[in-house]
Amino acid sequence: MPIPDPAQLPAAYAEAVYARNVEAFLALYAENIRIFDAWESWQAAGKEALRHSTTEWFGSLGDEKVVVTCQDIQVVSSDTLATLHALIEYRAVSADGQDLRAMQERVTWVMERTTAGWVVTHQHTSLPASLQTGKVMKFAPDSAI
Repeated sequence: MPIPDPAQLPAAYAEAVYARNVEAFLALYAENIRIFDAWESWQAAGKEALRHSTTEWFGSLGDEKVVVTCQDIQVVSSDTLATLHALIEYRAVSADGQDLRAMQERVTWVMERTTAGWVVTHQHTSLPASLQTGKVMKFAPDSAI
C-alpha cells in the first residue's frame, strides 16, 4: 500500500527489504516506475520489471537478511510531488545476526501523491567513481553511514 507521508519511505523500504516481502516492496512504487540503477542494467521501466529484479534479489539471499540504513535524508515536497535523497547502506546479516558484507550508495527517490497515498515514480542510485582509476570510491569518513 502506498504511504501517507513521503518522509516514511526510507523506513517502509527498509522494513520491506528486511522482511524480503516482494509485495510490500512493490507497493511503494508506481505502475510506471522508472529506475536508473547503479548495478547490472542502465534502467528498469515498469512495475513488472521491478517485480522480476526484486524477486531475484530477495530469492538470492537464502537465509540472510538485509538491513537497510539511510543517513542524511533530505525531503522536499509539495502537495503532489516529493523528492528524497539519502546515503543508503545495505548490510547483509546471517540467520544468527552476524554481519556478512555491506555496500553503500546514493539514492534519489521522486514520489507522486495518488488518491491512495505516495508512491515512487523514479529511483536513481549512484556511486562516485575516481577520475584517476575509474573505480568506485568508498564513502568518505565524513559521509560514512
